[in-house]
Amino acid sequence: MPDAKPQTFGDLEPSRWPGERLGLPSEGRGSVARAGRRIAALLVDWASAMLISLLFTPYESVAYTWVTPLVFAVLQIVFIPTIGGSIGHRLLGMRVIPLEGGWIGIWRPVKRTALLLIVVPALVWDSDQRGFHDKVAGTVLIRY
Repeated sequence: MPDAKPQTFGDLEPSRWPGERLGLPSEGRGSVARAGRRIAALLVDWASAMLISLLFTPYESVAYTWVTPLVFAVLQIVFIPTIGGSIGHRLLGMRVIPLEGGWIGIWRPVKRTALLLIVVPALVWDSDQRGFHDKVAGTVLIRY
């Protein structure tokens, strides 16, 4: 049966580019954001959280180690639904969008951020270069 549809993920042909299966272009506006931009945005966001945390706690305190991830989470959860991405995402020309379109809402950023803080889900990617945190949240990070 050469015309039969694949039944399992392992039967799918490889994508020609990240985002092809999602209906996204191979490059330019609307394409899946690549690793370099993602990492740079994460560094911008973490540095922002560190600077804001210094307003509330001294650098060498135990509280600082807990306040920084909390500030990072708040920044993600507030900015993704309001401006379409974190400060780092926006500075580097990216947006977080839901796969099904429309407004991203509140719960997708909450799920995405909770998994991002665990770190490991962000290191597990699929062929569309979506981290596990994006897959669970039903989102994709695109160039904008």
